[in-house]
Amino acid sequence: MRTPPVTADTIVEVQNLEKRFGTFRAVAGVSFAVRRGEIFGFLGPNGAGKSTTIRMLCGLLAPTAGTGTVAGYDIRRDAEKIKTRIGYMSQKFSLYDELTVEENIDFYSGIYCLPREKKAVRKAWVLAMAGLEQHRHARTAELSGGWKQRLALGCAILHEPPILFLDEPTSGVDPNSRRQFWDLIYELSSQGVTIFVTTHYMEESEYCDRLGIIYRGELIALGTPRSLKTEHMPDAVLELECDRANDAMAVIERLPEIKSSALFGNGLHLVTPDHAAAIAATRTALTGAGFVVQRLERITPTLEDVFVALIEARDRADGTQKEVAQ
Repeated sequence: MRTPPVTADTIVEVQNLEKRFGTFRAVAGVSFAVRRGEIFGFLGPNGAGKSTTIRMLCGLLAPTAGTGTVAGYDIRRDAEKIKTRIGYMSQKFSLYDELTVEENIDFYSGIYCLPREKKAVRKAWVLAMAGLEQHRHARTAELSGGWKQRLALGCAILHEPPILFLDEPTSGVDPNSRRQFWDLIYELSSQGVTIFVTTHYMEESEYCDRLGIIYRGELIALGTPRSLKTEHMPDAVLELECDRANDAMAVIERLPEIKSSALFGNGLHLVTPDHAAAIAATRTALTGAGFVVQRLERITPTLEDVFVALIEARDRADGTQKEVAQ
């Protein structure tokens, strides 16, 4: 995984950013910075506050509290200036289905006020970058989800913005198209474009230089994918392969050595503070209950393990606070 140089300057910075809708706090005082040229990811479940944060950074939504700058502009005072310095691709496909690929590019060239002498150059670049030369005269409605995604990305960067905001850009497309889209993201990043991407796909999170995990509007962890797995997971993770894994969970969850268990592929991942004791207790309990254990060993935590553990810890803390308040 590429690590951005520590001397790189900051292109996005927010302090205690908050957004309320009535009494609901969608974003609860988050603080972070994004370095120029970095691929920065926001990972969280639906409703966690990812899209709301991006919309505030793009000047589309005014924050309730806190401060922030994007490309040197204040998110409160300079919303219109920010829009000229960013590319934005929303979750929902926002181009015009009745226009051809080329007509959509021409339309957005006008929206971005590209000089006439530059429009043809940028159109040719977008068509080549997205691999759409053969589809330039096709109606956008006739394109597959993957091709629409490429076209939307191309239109978002027609004006060569220094930072690109992608709000769950691969939602609803097949895995192959998702991988190809990330190839384009890496290409843009290698050219110096800063990428801020939100996702709920664990495998996509691994592609980011740094990652923030957001839950219930709060930023609960921040770091590289590697550091999140090593520094934010104090407990050990065991991987178990056995017959009737779903039924085995009922046995395992009664063991005091196991903090939590979850289905993972065809097996189970078990979280424990003492892996040696947990391995012995789990093997004894399952064998005694008639299960066949094929494999049981400690593994390096996945981002999904970290994600689940952090969310469960946050929920436990919230539950404790509520009990104290009562």
